[in-house]
Amino acid sequence: MTLIEFRDSLARAKPPADLAAPLEALWHDARGDWDRAHRTVMSARGRSAAWVHAYLHRKEGDRDNARYWYERAQQPVASGSLANEWAAIASALLDER
Repeated sequence: MTLIEFRDSLARAKPPADLAAPLEALWHDARGDWDRAHRTVMSARGRSAAWVHAYLHRKEGDRDNARYWYERAQQPVASGSLANEWAAIASALLDER
C-alpha cells in the first residue's frame, strides 16, 4: 500500500483490515479520533508503536511523555509540523510492510 492509497482509505468507515496497530492508530488519528488512536497503539509493542505513541503525545501537547516515547522508538524528537511527521511515520511504516 502506498501513502496515497493509505490516505484514500481514510474516506472509508473502517481501516483496511491488514494494518498493523501502529498504522491503524495513524489511520484513526487522521480521521480525528485521537483517543482511539492512542488506545490502538497502547496495545502494540516495538519501535514502530513507540514512534506513533510519541507522535500522538506530541500532538496532545505532552512533550515530556512524547520525549520518552521518541527515545523508546530510537527516533529524534520531532520539531516540524504534525502533518509532516504523520506522513513521514506513515511512509516509513508502509515501506516496512
